[in-house]
Amino acid sequence: MLVESIMTPKEKLVIVSQMDGLKVALQKMKEHGIKAVIVDKASPSGAYGLVTFKNVLQSIVAEDGDIDLLNAYDVAKSPVVSVSGKMDIKYAARMMVNNDIKRLLVIDNNEIEGILTMSDIVGVLLDSIEN
Repeated sequence: MLVESIMTPKEKLVIVSQMDGLKVALQKMKEHGIKAVIVDKASPSGAYGLVTFKNVLQSIVAEDGDIDLLNAYDVAKSPVVSVSGKMDIKYAARMMVNNDIKRLLVIDNNEIEGILTMSDIVGVLLDSIEN
């Protein structure tokens, strides 16, 4: 089974600008009930970023950051570890486990196609058990 068959497609992703304030990113996370937002790349040859709850906590709590002064770019992990939609999910799962990563962006030709989470992969496993 390929990553593209179980990923969340780009049409359902929440993407913020690099210059959006951290409060904007957090509001979108709350509004959509998600734990991460994608930070758009600055140029066609740039890299996407990812703001997660962990990044927010590290920036605000651990590093004494001021939420009013931080933007998405300041907090985002970038570049993000990514895979191709044409990759078999077993290899994507191995990457996640070996590198302690919960989310992989699915990028082809430096354009975002979707996101793959551990929950997506576990969901497939659970579905196979039920059938």
